[in-house]
Amino acid sequence: MQVTFSTAALPKTGSIVVPVFEDGKKSKAYADVDAKTDGAIERGVKAADYKPAKGKMLEIVSPTGIGNARVLLVGAGQSKDFGPLDAEALGGAAIAQLLGTREKTAIFALAGFSAKKIGDKELAARIAHGAKMRTYRFDKYRTKEEKSDKPALTKIAIHSSVANAKAAYESYSKIGDGVFMTRDLVSEPANVLYPDTFAKRCEKLSALGVKVKVLGVTEMKKLGMGSLLGVGQGSDKPSKLVAMEWMGGKKGDAPVCFVGKGVTFDTGGISIKPAAGMGDMKWDMGGAGAVTGAMAAIAGRKAKANVVGVIGLVENMPDGKAQRPGDVVKSMSGQTIEVLNTDAEGRLVLADALWWTQETYKPETVIDLATLTGAIMVSLAHEFGGIFTVDDKLAKKLEDAGIATGDKLWRMPLTKTHYEMIKSDIADMQNIGGKGAGSSTAAAFLGRFIKDNVSWAHLDIAGMAWNEKDMPTMPKGGSGYGVRLLDEFVRANYE
Repeated sequence: MQVTFSTAALPKTGSIVVPVFEDGKKSKAYADVDAKTDGAIERGVKAADYKPAKGKMLEIVSPTGIGNARVLLVGAGQSKDFGPLDAEALGGAAIAQLLGTREKTAIFALAGFSAKKIGDKELAARIAHGAKMRTYRFDKYRTKEEKSDKPALTKIAIHSSVANAKAAYESYSKIGDGVFMTRDLVSEPANVLYPDTFAKRCEKLSALGVKVKVLGVTEMKKLGMGSLLGVGQGSDKPSKLVAMEWMGGKKGDAPVCFVGKGVTFDTGGISIKPAAGMGDMKWDMGGAGAVTGAMAAIAGRKAKANVVGVIGLVENMPDGKAQRPGDVVKSMSGQTIEVLNTDAEGRLVLADALWWTQETYKPETVIDLATLTGAIMVSLAHEFGGIFTVDDKLAKKLEDAGIATGDKLWRMPLTKTHYEMIKSDIADMQNIGGKGAGSSTAAAFLGRFIKDNVSWAHLDIAGMAWNEKDMPTMPKGGSGYGVRLLDEFVRANYE
């Protein structure tokens, strides 16, 4: 999708998008378009009794006086409340409306459109960002789609009287690329995306200056990663561990490390899942997808920080070699684990990935992301990712990043009791707790693999990796959740 910025006159073809505040504050662009159409815009507003509440639209098709196909008024709500995420939602909502037409160009007329909570340059950049984010489609496997069903839109034009809006947009464009990468990864079917092919996609980040390391089964066996390898031993797709290094900060500074669960397909193993809904488990690598997309965004915008992304990639399948309930495995840390449920596999992958990350990079801060438990969706539905940490300062930094980006987080409990619930009778720990607090006991399990001097947070994003319905800046499907969160966390705290 081409995104352009201009201070010149509006093009005479394409659809014009004009934002309108609910409190009666109208922009210069609104007045100019109304004048060029000999008052057609005002007449349309009055005839439809249009009230520009947030997201509410009015479409005026083929107005007289201009050659444009339509004018689309988009409600922006109250000007006093309008902020950065509202600007993105406005851009995305307008594009969602126009994707249903045969229009090739969307022109956002922003002259004189301003709000107190956001500068004019940032406002234009955010609208462009939201608009581009909504254009995402995963349609590579559709071979017989009717031409009329495919969106014709190929260009988004931002017309504003503000100079340098394009420069402000460049950083968001790179972040958008990272989000799109994550959406692609999460959307791919498991016969296409498995540990080896996922690792190869990570290797493409070398074009951005990312140093990529890939460990195979042989290397991981030598390191003693019995916990991770046990999950993938029932699959004919060999497991992988991938590290992505971006050292854009001060030489010698300890990096911040992100660790992602990458179960490219999860049958549950011998503790097999019900057939209904199992196809959704192609996105059980959502944590690894988020880490990979975040590394693309961070490297793409040349962040001045040292950041490492590590992902454990496995496929959890049942066969004659598969791990059994009751097996005991030895992790890289030397701790032993009684595997009572082979469907509680993501934590087994992360256990070794977390330990290896700390041993290799000596980070002060580690954050892991995983589509880890169904229990987190019972608690938080699809509104928040769960955050588990005993570090109040780290929790606040992550929560602030979530508020700034819309990748919302809600802090959940992690106490001594949760650690006691995963004690095993025959090993150092077991991989599940009791009947309750499933998300907290999963976090406690991961906490057993964090060293004393490391600040750590676990993000359970099981409810956030996939959208069940269209949203203003994202269509139904892979959400890309976590990319903007991690990027903002780095931007605000490490640059």
